[in-house]
Amino acid sequence: MNFKTLTLIAVVVSPLFAIAPASADDQIAQSLCSYVAANDKNSIRKTLSDSKLRIKNVYDGIQCDGLPMIRFAIKHNAADAAEFIVKQLPGSQVSKSGDVEWAQSNGFAASPIIETIKARSAS
Repeated sequence: MNFKTLTLIAVVVSPLFAIAPASADDQIAQSLCSYVAANDKNSIRKTLSDSKLRIKNVYDGIQCDGLPMIRFAIKHNAADAAEFIVKQLPGSQVSKSGDVEWAQSNGFAASPIIETIKARSAS
C-alpha cells in the first residue's frame, strides 16, 4: 500500500471511532431518562456509578423528551428520582433553573418536587 491509500483509509475509518462514544452517551442518557420516568433512583445511582459519572457533570447535556431531567421528573410525578437529582446538583444551579416557575405555569404547582427544589435553592 502506498501513502495515499493509507491516508484514504484513515480518513474513511476514523469517523467510525468517533461515533462509538456518542452512542454510549446516548444509551446512558436514555437509561437515565427511563429510570427517572419509573421513579427509580437506585438505578439512576447505579448507572451513574457504573459509568463513573456525576449528575452535576452531565445534567445540562441530558434531555428527556425535550425537557431537563428535573422537569421530566415533575411531569412523571417521580419525586424520589427528582429528589436524588436535586440533591446532587449545586444549589445555585437548582435556584436559577426556573423549574419552579415552569412547574407552576404548566399545571404542576401541587407537585411535592417543588418543595424539594425550593429547599435546595435556599441552601
